[in-house]
Amino acid sequence: MCGRFTLTTDPAQAEDVFNGFTFPSQFTPRFNIAPTQPVLAIPNDGKNTADFFLWGLIPSWSKDPAIASKLINARGETIAEKPSFRGGFKYKRCLILTDGFYEWKSSPGVKTKTPYFIHMKDRKPFAFAGLWDEWHSPDGGTLRTCTIITTEPNELMSTLHNRMPVILNQKDYAEWLDSTPRTPDSLLHLIKSFPADKMSAHPVSTMVNTPNNDRAELIVPVQ
Repeated sequence: MCGRFTLTTDPAQAEDVFNGFTFPSQFTPRFNIAPTQPVLAIPNDGKNTADFFLWGLIPSWSKDPAIASKLINARGETIAEKPSFRGGFKYKRCLILTDGFYEWKSSPGVKTKTPYFIHMKDRKPFAFAGLWDEWHSPDGGTLRTCTIITTEPNELMSTLHNRMPVILNQKDYAEWLDSTPRTPDSLLHLIKSFPADKMSAHPVSTMVNTPNNDRAELIVPVQ
């Protein structure tokens, strides 16, 4: 699964990497984004504009918003079938912006897992494949929420965990953000692991285990 990630870039760099998309004029660097918190995403609503969504999908038909904490990830192998995700896969896809994510590695004989920070070798921001939806509360409020799609790990990630987030190539952004309904068969070729040779990982402090810790020291390599 993907349970924590970062977005430390500034709007200017984001606009440079994600050419053709519009971003908020400013947003705070985040070093420990956790489920149910705001994330920056670009929905396929035809506007090509990044906005903040809550991480944890609440399907529009859900009676209870607490379901969000259970739907932070969507397994790529079953998103075309699961009731919580199949509508979003067809109609409501998004890019979730990031520049790194965390995973925890188990070691034989060691009780505490070691957190690792995973990023691109060039340290540029990138995008997870996500799904989004709008939920209308009984009091008339509206929540826009999202989930990160996961898949089988590549060679690098398999040394840390048995899953990884789906990371999209820039050339595939337009197809993923197509605002017209898409059949699952026309999109499943994008649900795959990202090339390991473009990624890097290093161990970091267990300070990341606490969501309230959100500072630059979290991504610094440790022994």
